[in-house]
Amino acid sequence: MGTLGSEFYDDEVVFTTYMARREKRADSPNDVLEKPILDELIGDPTNLRILDLGCGNAEFGQEAFQRGCRSYLGIDGSENMINLAQNMLHGTSGKTERATIEEWEYPKSQFDLVISRLALHYIEPFESICTKVFRTLLDGGRFIFSVEHPVITSSDQAWRTSGPRQHWIVDDYFETGRRVTNWMGGDVIKYHRTVEDYFSALRRAKFVIDDVRESRPRRNLFGDEETYKRRKRIPLLLFFSAHRPSATTQAPVM
Repeated sequence: MGTLGSEFYDDEVVFTTYMARREKRADSPNDVLEKPILDELIGDPTNLRILDLGCGNAEFGQEAFQRGCRSYLGIDGSENMINLAQNMLHGTSGKTERATIEEWEYPKSQFDLVISRLALHYIEPFESICTKVFRTLLDGGRFIFSVEHPVITSSDQAWRTSGPRQHWIVDDYFETGRRVTNWMGGDVIKYHRTVEDYFSALRRAKFVIDDVRESRPRRNLFGDEETYKRRKRIPLLLFFSAHRPSATTQAPVM
């Protein structure tokens, strides 16, 4: 069976586990692996109009306002996450809407930056989302996102152990599509794609790809040496940065 990502975090057992991990977990991958790379890819958000797909608690929106963004809109299908996001954005002009990434209406030419943090591997029609994001960006606007690395999403066999994983299994890599993984006390539906699949979908949507990154750990960001060594063994996350070229600029052939 499994639960869609937009509904997964409204399961109270899952949500309680998620909050406990985010609040208490030392050397959280979100903090030591994902955020530093996203910050580098995004750069200075001053005066940017930002759309955040799968915004979660909208922590990024709060930080973007502190650094001078013009506007922020967070989209999430989870009621629990939208409630967190609204609390996080209190006192700012930031807005949220409860809607799935697939079903939200993407207005034409509205945003300078569309980001998505660890949400798009829950989405089946990735290529159509790329097309919608392209439509909602202004010329020169950027699409920057992180997903679970395909070596992680290919097989869930390594998840079926207790305690920190010491081994990872890459299997059925080119059998792309739906995966059901037991995680944080529930079964969640994810969609496995290869690195090539992500790259090709962006190109078909007419994006110019600026950067591809993996979650290479940096020792100075870790408090625990053993966690750092374990994170060096396999990439947990994959990042893309792409932009919509102006109407007068022809995308280069790659």
